[in-house]
Amino acid sequence: MLSRWSIPFLLLSAAPVAAIAAQPGLSSPGQTAPRTSVQSVPRAASSQSVPHSTVPGTTAANPGDAVLPPSTLAPVPPPPPPVVQAQWSRDDARELITYVEKIGEEGLDPADYRLDALRQALTGKSEDYSPLATQIFLKVASDLSFGHTAAEARIDWHMADDRFTPQDQQALLDRATSGHMTTDALASLLPTHPQYAALKALLATTADGALRDKIRVNLDRWRWLPRELGRKYVIVNVPAYTVALVESGTTLNRRRAVAGALKTPTPQLSAVITGAIFNPWWEVPSSISKEVSGKKGYVSVPTGDGGVRWRQPPGPKNALGRVKLVMGNPYAIYLHDTNAKHLFDTKARAYSHGCIRTEDAVGFAQTLLDGTDWDRGKIDQVLAGGKTSQANLAAPVPVYIAYFTVAATSDGPGYMSYKDIYNRDAPVLTALDGAPAAAHMVTATR
Repeated sequence: MLSRWSIPFLLLSAAPVAAIAAQPGLSSPGQTAPRTSVQSVPRAASSQSVPHSTVPGTTAANPGDAVLPPSTLAPVPPPPPPVVQAQWSRDDARELITYVEKIGEEGLDPADYRLDALRQALTGKSEDYSPLATQIFLKVASDLSFGHTAAEARIDWHMADDRFTPQDQQALLDRATSGHMTTDALASLLPTHPQYAALKALLATTADGALRDKIRVNLDRWRWLPRELGRKYVIVNVPAYTVALVESGTTLNRRRAVAGALKTPTPQLSAVITGAIFNPWWEVPSSISKEVSGKKGYVSVPTGDGGVRWRQPPGPKNALGRVKLVMGNPYAIYLHDTNAKHLFDTKARAYSHGCIRTEDAVGFAQTLLDGTDWDRGKIDQVLAGGKTSQANLAAPVPVYIAYFTVAATSDGPGYMSYKDIYNRDAPVLTALDGAPAAAHMVTATR
């Protein structure tokens, strides 16, 4: 997945901000560990040797050297986190307030950012408002960059954020304050995908409360995604049951899909497609091995610990069909063909064990293999031979399995609404309407 920042979430209270780098991953950015006092080893008051007793089993290196028991040796404390801070002019702080007052255009709530406290600080003669402005700025930057929703409300979401280092935070803050470009600095963090802009426009023109809530939820989901999806990428929208190949902003290929059933929902993740396996074996996941254990057409393989795993050989009854895309990930989720093609004709297509069954998967694989010697003639020849063969792409292609329950369109009512098949909208809406989650907070220190 392409790189982007991960911003620490800050408690909007004290000042200047002690920045910490967030841990990679989808869990909430790491919190600052409480500081503990570390007792240092005392030095001798003079060069005279210090009386000592050696630990049983040890010997002093020199007669005058003191040997301390291991229990008294203090660990080396980590260096303190860098401090991210800036001096805000009153005009820049007012520009920050103006920007946040309009943040409802992004589907966010201005009430989450302590504007009243900053307004009050600016009315006095004190110049001590800068720490508060910095904290508000970084909290807004975090929500615009990575979404307002805490990790625990992003159900089955497994796309990782990269770090946003203290140095990166400071650079963004300097751009806002030293360059007097607060609005530009924050706006630069927003998603650039056309769907985000189209959903914002739809939010601005609709008065329907339920639709507005749905748009806000999905705007936040767009903020969870990387800003740069890649020049060429595959995106799966689970609620829409679609798979699309996009290149330079143009959809080259769109197919129907079958997604995970309600009891085996498809997770949201990113991976990289590196190839396609024709006539694949199906390695039955251990979670469903009981469903095929002992059935005709499956091959058992000893696991070495007294158990067995099950495989299904290539053929017309193979659950993966004639092709599986190679896209390694820890969840064993793949795009593949199917031997149950009639399911593509149904409207609601949540039937799989979690993988994405793709309509005309062979044709889709052929499109991905453009630029290689795997033309349709060669693919058909390999398929007819029945031998398992892997074809590698000319260049890896990222794939994103996402979950959008509304999409803006250029025709009809201007949008398509999809059923929230896994009931994942409600936790996101609760997060958007409520206070920031405690897991996202890091206490700032002076």
